[in-house]
Amino acid sequence: MTSSCLSALSQAIHKKLHRAVANPSQRRNLLQELFADVALEVDDRAKDVIVKKEEDVISPAEDLIEGPLCFYDVLAEYFARVPETGKRILEMIVQMWTQSFASNIFALLFHKWLFEVQLDNSEVLLRYSAALVQGATNVFWIDIQTHTRRFQSLFRYLLQDVTLVPNQLNKIPVQAQRDMYLLLSRFMLFYNAAHKMDSFLKHCPTFPNAFLNGGPADIFVTELTDQLQKLKVEPVLLHYLSEIKVLQGTMDYSYHEILYSKNSYLELTPFLFYFFYQYCTGMELRMTTSTRLKTCLYSFTSPGGLMYPTRAVCHTAWEALDLLFPVGRYPRHLISLFFRLLYPWYWPSTCWNLVDFCIKAILYSLLRVLLSFWAKIAKPKSS
Repeated sequence: MTSSCLSALSQAIHKKLHRAVANPSQRRNLLQELFADVALEVDDRAKDVIVKKEEDVISPAEDLIEGPLCFYDVLAEYFARVPETGKRILEMIVQMWTQSFASNIFALLFHKWLFEVQLDNSEVLLRYSAALVQGATNVFWIDIQTHTRRFQSLFRYLLQDVTLVPNQLNKIPVQAQRDMYLLLSRFMLFYNAAHKMDSFLKHCPTFPNAFLNGGPADIFVTELTDQLQKLKVEPVLLHYLSEIKVLQGTMDYSYHEILYSKNSYLELTPFLFYFFYQYCTGMELRMTTSTRLKTCLYSFTSPGGLMYPTRAVCHTAWEALDLLFPVGRYPRHLISLFFRLLYPWYWPSTCWNLVDFCIKAILYSLLRVLLSFWAKIAKPKSS
């Protein structure tokens, strides 16, 4: 998109913000409309112009075009490359910090600008950083509630270009770095970034009381557990429970096995070796963190009325629980079955699901037999 087109878009944004400042009664509605316009997906005709690589053309990075391309992607790139163009818009947004959509608009339009410009005032930098985290939190929750990934490019930028790059992350205050880490921990599985978890844990900022709260893995799992308890959208919850298998290997360690392993060549006392392993690798979870996640997953395995997890959620939660915590797998299932037998009104549904499962298993087995038999018959004819 040419600079003239982007300049026209920025002027239109400035006019709507000016109307919002001048009309306090209509301010919230105007900001909501502006947020919807900025987050709007670019149509195919405009996308052909935006993706072009020519002089006087500003386009988002190529890796951001894989998902839905929105207007905020292009505008954020424009304001980062030409910082003076967004100065008036930023001044208008600052006047409306208390409005609910102001931080959302700031996060979408100025998330790249914040890490490209040099701000000498520490208070202003802290305010902008806090607005970025708050706005990103709001828009990521919009994606969860609508089960879309319209703001995936924002998450990808904050993760790959900020958090995993120490020089970039250090541009914002320490408190903002911690808030950013907590934010990305909650939404990493939703935006399919589980493969970045190892690098993400290594770049964890320093938290106060780390000795009591645990290492990076504990912080990550704690935020993830809190996120699971807040999810109410079934497809999103199923996605989280399916992606949580990335934690396999951090749950089933027994520090007693580590302490007294024959392969241990460190001549340290047992507890010193345990703490050495935990804080050097960053992958050993505290027992309280592991128990908290186990309790959260177990809460999704209890069927019931309308406010209880659905059958699909229960089955997926059982799979995640058995995968992450294999010890005690069969006793858990026996206890669950025992408690289900205490409620007779569950028996019809349990029997029906069992019959349905058996019928489907028999039909699938017969179908496989018929297909294999048909393949054997058809093979000589083709030859």
